[in-house]
Amino acid sequence: MWVVVVGCGRALVWPRSAGRVTLCCSVGERTTEIVERYLNELAGVSGDAPAEPIIRALLAGSVDRLHLLCATLLHRNYPRLTKPPLNLQAEEMLSGVVERMMKAMRVVRPGNVRQFFALANQHMRWELNDLARRFDQETRAVELRESAIGDPATPTSTSQVSPNTVRMMEAIENLPEDEREAFSLVRVQGMTHVDAAAVLDVSVKTIQRRLNRSLLLLGEKLRDLQPHSVQHG
Repeated sequence: MWVVVVGCGRALVWPRSAGRVTLCCSVGERTTEIVERYLNELAGVSGDAPAEPIIRALLAGSVDRLHLLCATLLHRNYPRLTKPPLNLQAEEMLSGVVERMMKAMRVVRPGNVRQFFALANQHMRWELNDLARRFDQETRAVELRESAIGDPATPTSTSQVSPNTVRMMEAIENLPEDEREAFSLVRVQGMTHVDAAAVLDVSVKTIQRRLNRSLLLLGEKLRDLQPHSVQHG
């Protein structure tokens, strides 16, 4: 990896395989506006070669938002990966996500800002799931080697995701699409209602309504996990 200073004056940890990038943007230009502009340019080209510079510029122009989403998803949903021995940083995760997006967008062309961030969110989850799976496999391999040589008893690995966490993740995934998107953008990825509304091309009130409905649905499905729930009977 190497650091590239892009056109708006921001520094980015950029994967070497993604190549150099020059970003053209106006001072104060919103991320959604940058993404929309480059998506429009991308829609006007065909073939891999002409699209590569636009894809690189698109990812560089959205790097601040992508970094925020990576950091939020990592620390909220996979905090164990940020601790020893892995010590994963959001910058490292972002580099892997950028590489994934570079490859994916040679085949998949998001038609709007909403689809772009949905694609990015999908690859963020895949990146973290792959890292978590490899980490768990390595942890189990070490435990097996230690037990084979008679290592003193050690506590069982706590790296596995708890059953309650699995239930919560499944409940979120099973929400209706509109409610799931609103919940993911605001509660999981940390976007403001205004930014989430811009990404989904709806009003702020619509985001609030979908978010409230998602919370009600999750509350019904996960009622028994609420810390202050009272059993009557």
